[in-house]
Amino acid sequence: MYSSTFLASAAFLTLVSGSTAFADSYTYYKGDGSTAAGWPAISSWGTWAQLWEANSAIMGETCGWNGWGADDSATEIAYIKSAIQSVASASGVDERFILAIVMQESEGCVRVPTTNNGVVNPGLMQSHDGTGTCAGTNPCPQSEITQMIKDGTEGTSSGDGLEQLIAQSQAALGLGIAPRVYYSAARLYNSGSIDYSNLDNGLGSTNCYASDVANRLTGWVLATRTCTA
Repeated sequence: MYSSTFLASAAFLTLVSGSTAFADSYTYYKGDGSTAAGWPAISSWGTWAQLWEANSAIMGETCGWNGWGADDSATEIAYIKSAIQSVASASGVDERFILAIVMQESEGCVRVPTTNNGVVNPGLMQSHDGTGTCAGTNPCPQSEITQMIKDGTEGTSSGDGLEQLIAQSQAALGLGIAPRVYYSAARLYNSGSIDYSNLDNGLGSTNCYASDVANRLTGWVLATRTCTA
């Protein structure tokens, strides 16, 4: 994951949908990812509409904020939305979780550079040696945006995506659809390995990753990040 230039912003956004308050704030979660340890229940996550509205609002600026090239166009942002929804339907992975990983890995910038720390990680989800990328490409075609989301969600010939990591966590924890499964899958997506009892142990990767993803699912976009490792 790239470090954000905007995460230190003190901006605070509150969106209200019906009776549900959806706030941009950050809580540093520690432990095993369970609700007993204080992590958010799935019922506490924002709706897809809330999460998309909050995050798409900044996608048109994140490339520029990070020096990654031209900002996403409205068309490219629309392509991200349709790609997430179509791949979520095909894979069975919750579209909100896919969006949270997209924002964690690239802040929704379609021209995010490819990283290589022993494994090539391209595209919106910084996938495991995927083929989808628009680094240095403007405009980014719909087919490439969809491929980036497929690579990160459904996996590649070289590595697992969210679909496989959710299944791995379910098997290891003996759980079905549970928040701990998603947060564990996020830990695995970042680190490739996991201490299921301590998701804020990055094992050499980003310690805050699982906590960050949990916060993204409950509305964090711009508020000050209180986990710093």
